[in-house]
Amino acid sequence: MESGAGSSMQLFTWEDIGLCTGQGHPQQKQWLVIDRKVYDIGHFYQQHPGGAQIISHYAGQDATDAFTAFHANNALVRKYMSSLLIGELAQDQTSMEPSKNKLLVEDFRELRATIERMGLLNPNGLFFFLIFLQILLLEAASWITLWYFGTSLLPFLISAVLLTTSLTQAGFLQHDLGHLSVFRKPKWNQVVHMFVIGQLMGLSASWWKLTHDQHHAKPNCICKDPDLSMHSTLFTLGKVPSVELGMKKKKFMPCNHQHKYFFDLTWMVSFYIRFFLTYEPLLGVKSLLGFCLLLRVLESIWFILLFFMSHIPMNIDYDKNLDWFSTQLQATCNVDQSLFNDWFTGHQNFQMEHHLFPTMPRYNCWKVASLVKSLCAKHSIEYQCKPLLTAFADIVQ
Repeated sequence: MESGAGSSMQLFTWEDIGLCTGQGHPQQKQWLVIDRKVYDIGHFYQQHPGGAQIISHYAGQDATDAFTAFHANNALVRKYMSSLLIGELAQDQTSMEPSKNKLLVEDFRELRATIERMGLLNPNGLFFFLIFLQILLLEAASWITLWYFGTSLLPFLISAVLLTTSLTQAGFLQHDLGHLSVFRKPKWNQVVHMFVIGQLMGLSASWWKLTHDQHHAKPNCICKDPDLSMHSTLFTLGKVPSVELGMKKKKFMPCNHQHKYFFDLTWMVSFYIRFFLTYEPLLGVKSLLGFCLLLRVLESIWFILLFFMSHIPMNIDYDKNLDWFSTQLQATCNVDQSLFNDWFTGHQNFQMEHHLFPTMPRYNCWKVASLVKSLCAKHSIEYQCKPLLTAFADIVQ
């Protein structure tokens, strides 16, 4: 560590950065690097709008590509970060850790620049309006089935399947909103996201953001990817026993998000009030409870299958601090494109492209797939794409 000539800006080496991970001693520093600039997040991470854990996952590392991937307006965010700036990398230091593949990182950044020039990160409101309309029509069809045909077993099951499909498609829409890919302004995405996941699904937007963004930051990284806890007691993931993973798992909802929890809870309660008022007159209380349980079971199976097929057969390990491209591709795989697969998975069959560019609207993922595949071929990285049934079968292998 040294001071720059004729400047108050301190100069650092990658060795300096690597020592400031915030792990071990409670008072250990937390530094990260973005575009060669060094930021001290030790007193900021608890106030980080995206959650304390996600930014801490990059302490002691280069976070340039993660920063670019998660923030829709990088220039504005940099202004807010100016108070955290403590220096920059010394001139003799590479722009990324020496352990990373410089050519691959540069090629990926050029690929992202190409995608931005093509306008593939810009949302199309009509597409998402049609998705929202589909959700409402499916929910209406579910209620009409019970109202018109009665509550015998067959209408009961058909209604449950229709409403499960509505909930699942709402899950895909809230996923789009959570990734800031529906509206151009992040605030609109955040507000509507809270409504969709709360009122249409009965779930918490804050909980989803805190866990899902961590999953994207460090997919399949033990102790950093909360989604690995979805495995339950039926699976042992990767080379590390599930018991060890469970012992190290920590979950909390930081106090700086309390104001969001009130609105989360309000929307969640409104979902169950609406659900009760809509279906109780048709089913009665006992059948309604069974109906609700069946919905949640079917919905959970649908979502868990989609997550498992894209991630569980892939590499699961501790964080190796790889470049962004390698981090995402070693933890994800695609499923073949078809109209049904696109609909059934909410375009999550393009999981690799989604992980590389999480704010890109899902209907553009297929346009990027050939470019990503070419980059994989250039750098001898496997591009995995499977038939849907094969992806399901690989879960249990």
